[in-house]
Amino acid sequence: MVEPLFYMEGLQAAVGSVVTLTGPEAKHAVSVRRMQIGEAVQLTNGLGLRVKGTVSATSSSSLELKVSEVISESKPDLEITLVQALAKGDRDELAIQAATELGVFSVIPWQAARSISRWDSVKEVKARARWQQIVNEAGKQSLRAFWPEVKPSVSTADLVKALGEFDLVLVLDVTGSQALSAVKVPKQAWIAIVVGPEGGIASDELEVLAGAGAQLVTLGANVLRTSTAGPAVIAALTLR
Repeated sequence: MVEPLFYMEGLQAAVGSVVTLTGPEAKHAVSVRRMQIGEAVQLTNGLGLRVKGTVSATSSSSLELKVSEVISESKPDLEITLVQALAKGDRDELAIQAATELGVFSVIPWQAARSISRWDSVKEVKARARWQQIVNEAGKQSLRAFWPEVKPSVSTADLVKALGEFDLVLVLDVTGSQALSAVKVPKQAWIAIVVGPEGGIASDELEVLAGAGAQLVTLGANVLRTSTAGPAVIAALTLR
């Protein structure tokens, strides 16, 4: 059985030491997961540190872990950023959840021209916090030591300016002339995957993104929803 994973901010540990987990995560471990003394468990700070051990003591608000292994994981060779257009309903949230489970490294909310959902300055704070909570829960569920960071939302103009930071930018669109399978992917790179809203990416946005160096790619004959397109590409690139 795989040890359940819990988050601990500021996690530090050494083999043989005892780490005390408190707060909501400890309550979840003890009251919901009902972790018992002697059971295996692991902790992470979401920044690549993974601590394994066994439960040595519990209370209603804390869990003590006797550390048996401390692992500092390396960042993946492909650091993939999902640029996810805001979408109606929960489709954008489904996209970032699945993307996290599949290994995405960071997420950028994109206020595309055809995005029905809009984040103003007031809504941004709450909406971004919700997205971060979603990827955190997905990171925990998938037992990841690196949890994605949800960046501030961007307009198309902001996105174009940011594209130069990436080694490879793939814009998913049915009008793309290049198949994803034909794209040459470096073994080690910082990659951005750009996914539009339900109505697709506007033609003028496609033009400026392509002009900034992005590659317009298609996944084939089937048209995927905005909630599945990004995760599908992440899975394909990771398997390569």
